[in-house]
This record gives sequence, C-alpha cells and structure tokens, in this order.
Amino acid sequence: MPGQFRHLVTSFAEDRENQVAFVTKRGDRALPNVTRAIYEPPRGAASQTHAYLRQFEDSVLHGQAAARACLALKNQGFSPDIVIAHPGWGESLFVREIFPSTAILNYGEFYYLPAGADVNFDPAQPADLDRVCALRARNAHLVLALEAADRTVCPTHWQKSVHPSAFHPRISVVFDGIDTGTVKPDPTASFVLPKGRALRPADEVVTYVSRGLEPARGFPTLMRALPRLCALRPKAQVVIAGSDEPAYGGAAPDGGSWREAMLAEAPVDPDRVHFVGLVPYADYLRLLQVSSAHVYLTTPFVMSWSAIEALAAGCVVVASRTAPVEEFVEHGENGLLFDFFSPEELAETVSSVLADRKACEPLRIAARARIVQDHALAVCLPRQRSLIAELTAR
Repeated sequence: MPGQFRHLVTSFAEDRENQVAFVTKRGDRALPNVTRAIYEPPRGAASQTHAYLRQFEDSVLHGQAAARACLALKNQGFSPDIVIAHPGWGESLFVREIFPSTAILNYGEFYYLPAGADVNFDPAQPADLDRVCALRARNAHLVLALEAADRTVCPTHWQKSVHPSAFHPRISVVFDGIDTGTVKPDPTASFVLPKGRALRPADEVVTYVSRGLEPARGFPTLMRALPRLCALRPKAQVVIAGSDEPAYGGAAPDGGSWREAMLAEAPVDPDRVHFVGLVPYADYLRLLQVSSAHVYLTTPFVMSWSAIEALAAGCVVVASRTAPVEEFVEHGENGLLFDFFSPEELAETVSSVLADRKACEPLRIAARARIVQDHALAVCLPRQRSLIAELTAR
C-alpha cells in the first residue's frame, strides 16, 4: 500500500463524493480519505505441502484473509462499484464471492513462463524439469484472477504478451504514470556521497539503481564492467544504490550478498565506486539529476520504475538490449543499448558517453520527451480513469 495504485487511489480519494477502501497488510501507512482494511494471513504455507503447491496455499491463505476484510467492509455498508486488485499474493482470489455484482479490474503485472521471460534467459543457468513444473504451478492463482476479472490492465505491451493469449481480448495496456513534474532534470542538483563529497551534473557520474543488487537486474554484469570502465575514465565516480537483499532471486552461491560475491570477483576502488544502499526518494531523484550515464539492466522481467524515471529525469540511459527495455528505449534515439551478458560492451558504451557528453544531449532531450508524451501521469491517469468508467458505466 499504495504500490502501483498510489496515483489512482489519490485521484479518487481527492473527491469526497467517492468512498475508497484499501485492503492491505500494511498497518504503518495511511492515505487521506481512504479507509484502510487491514488483514493478516493466519500462517504461511505448511512445510509438508508439496513444493509446487506452497505458493498456491499461501495465496489461498492471503485470499481468505483479504476476503474476511472485504466482508467486514460489506457488513459496514460498503458496496463498491469496482474492485481493483493486484493478484500476485492471492488477495483477490475470493473477491467475486464477496461482491458478486461488482466490476473487477485485475492488475496483470507478470505471468511466469518456462521460456521467453526471465527463466532460461541465461544459457549458463538452464532450468531443469523440476523448476519448469514448479513455475507452471506458480501461475495457478494468477490464472484464477484472470478468469474472475472483468478486465485486466497491464502497464506495458511486453507484460501483456507474457499472459495467456486466450485472455488478451480482455487485457488493456495502460502504464502506471510517471509524475514528470517531480521527476525532471535539475542542473543545480547535487548528491552527497557517504564520505561527504558532493557530486554535481558537471562531474562524471555513472549511476545504477536497483531495489536489490542481484542477477535479475544485471548486477554481476555491471560489476564485471567497472574495472575496465574505471581504467578508461579515471575521473568517473560510480554510485550504486540498492539493497543487499535480493528482490527477485536467491542469495549468492556462498549464501552471502551478491555485492560481496562480485567485489570478491571484481575488486573496485572504494574511492571511485560508492555503494549507498537504499536512499530516500528525494536523494534518489538528485542522484538521477546528477547522472552523466545511468546504467540499467534487466532480464526479461517487469521493467523497473527507476529506469523509466531515469528517462523522465533526462538521463543518458545505457541499458540492456532485452525485450522490456526495448519498449521504452530505442538505440541511438533516446538511449543506448548493449548486450546484457557483455561487460566489455557496457564499459565501452558508458565510456563513449562520458567522453562526449555534449553529443549525448539529444538523447537526454528525447528520453524525457518520450516519457512526457506517452507515460506521464497526466497522460496515463485519464486513461486509467476512462477504463474504470467503462467498466462501471459511471
């Protein structure tokens, strides 16, 4: 809470004629004019449950608890015109049973595939039959959510493409929306490193941002590129923001963090390469605003908000040539692309940006312009509201 629904829920709550309820496990956040219905699953999946079924059991437990929260709202007289639900943890499984005549809009963030997405992307890590079978079972609650919904909304065309084609006629593509009034270039920005040095747009600053420093977001490729990049650009400062806790994968082979594992493989100068952890949003924006080259990598998975915000901030984005990225970045037009598995190409590409920053100004301008035109909140929020109006006939 509020996750992907931050702007949408605020938009509805600003009108006092609307009643807005948010069903959530979060007890530490509140939104103006929003009723918070907090639920808590009674337990996790049992250890004796078949490994393929633990995700589904956990989803059922989440669905039951969320259904009880919805029932409590209903008993208090709350009768929604629409329920908008992220199905990822199973909360929406039984909404139809609580509100049988209510329109349901499903948020289709991802659907797991044995090929064509993140699994089996790295040829050095092929998925065995056990993992593929487990992955197929993992979609059980997502299929039920697709079936129960009147419509599904996906943020990108690529995310729609990974969903079963049978549901495509009921899937609309509407991006979440970037607040381009807040996320924008600022030539006066500065970002202060942990040791006190302030970086500014005039400095050579290479940035990388990820919720977790992990292979799903190409962290090993970045680290393997840094020794070469630092040798090519002796004045460059590299700032890496992100947690040691992986968000979309497991720990490193030795059980430690991927940061520790990659530093052991590719040592870097701590006076040149700065790990700043998770930073407050305002600091994160300043980091983007001082960036000379922003590096973004991802396997074929959900595109990070940070990459799209980097484009909105007018960064020169140097990104992996993977399907989700190519929906936003056109090589040589509004950014630069390189092979996900090539640290050498990454180092050379970033070095070329730093060597002639003036020549890259058109990339910065085009990067922001495309987001403002197609993915800004001012564009996307009316599209979301229009879809909801269509489903509710209001």
